Amino acid sequence: MTETHSQTPHAEIAGAGIGGLASAIALAQRGWSVTVHERAPDLRTFGAGIYIWSNGLRVLKALGAYEQATAGAHIGPVMEMRDNHNRITEIIPINGPGQARLITILRETLLTALVARCRELGVDIRTGSEVIGARAEGALLLADGSERPADLVVGADGINSRVRDSLGLLEYRRKLGYGAIRLMVPRATDDLPAADRDKYIEHFTGSRRILYTPASAHDLYIALCCAAEDLPAQQLPPDAGLWQADFPWLGSIIERFHAGGRWDAFEVIRLKAWSAGRVAILGDGAHAMPPYLGQGGGTALMNALSLAEAVAAGAGPIEARLAAWEATERPLTEHTQEQSERQGDMNFWPDALRAEVMALTSKSPELAALRLRTARHIPAGTAHVADL
Repeated sequence: MTETHSQTPHAEIAGAGIGGLASAIALAQRGWSVTVHERAPDLRTFGAGIYIWSNGLRVLKALGAYEQATAGAHIGPVMEMRDNHNRITEIIPINGPGQARLITILRETLLTALVARCRELGVDIRTGSEVIGARAEGALLLADGSERPADLVVGADGINSRVRDSLGLLEYRRKLGYGAIRLMVPRATDDLPAADRDKYIEHFTGSRRILYTPASAHDLYIALCCAAEDLPAQQLPPDAGLWQADFPWLGSIIERFHAGGRWDAFEVIRLKAWSAGRVAILGDGAHAMPPYLGQGGGTALMNALSLAEAVAAGAGPIEARLAAWEATERPLTEHTQEQSERQGDMNFWPDALRAEVMALTSKSPELAALRLRTARHIPAGTAHVADL
């Protein structure tokens, strides 16, 4: 077994994304020394917005990153789904008394806050450090041929995780036949009627959809979603005429689409196990899901904090603590994946059927509870956080 030769437990983490940085903070808070390896030469992130529900907000508070991460956040009054005639088909109440809380922020704002908290806690973040795999005994393998021994190794290196694949943990990886172009667009006062301007709205026409998300006072996060075989809709820069034909009521926004943005295909990933020996996998590398519930970041935050709780406070060897972590957290994460996939099934339904089902869903407390179960969850390690 690899030894770190230190009384202070040490963790080596691959990936400086949400999951990697959150786990680094949580471990450092519990007295661990931590090194994070990021392949990119800097810590800049792709420009996009991100949804953070109550569960993720509780984790940010527990990590001490809440105030900086939510500075300038947008707090919408409601989420709506609309049909191909811009009629409301479903309403999801949020941010009111007794309701799930939801904010939207720039992804860069979130990562900057997590990096700052890492720095405060003495986490060593190394950019330009490429990870190529891991040893289950407890070592991270780098592209320069060196090995980094650790009491715990965390693979938070994304959907194409080399840590995961080096240990043969993948059970299946399935493309969902759908994806999105993500864009940031400046906000303008005439984008929508005043009553709609601050809402989160998902617009459907055929198999295409546009997600309208205010992410700050000045920024709109736009997701242009379509089938994987719909090549004209994946064009970069986006074809304004094509999108205006389907969503004419969003014309002033569509006119401002620019050459930025990136197409991403939606996938689902399941693992045989979330760990092997002293190595744990979290984030998209362990449980990638389509973004329909806005919980990709939320589950990464929850599982990062609960991982640190399990290894720092659990009993027995690290291997047993990781198994206990997975047994506790995996059921909710897989519930979230399944609910996200079900939401995506509607992409290919006829407009009239989709609108009818959404209207029925909006009136069903049981279905609403299934959808918001993760959002309302109180993650491990956040019992001391005051209700949001």
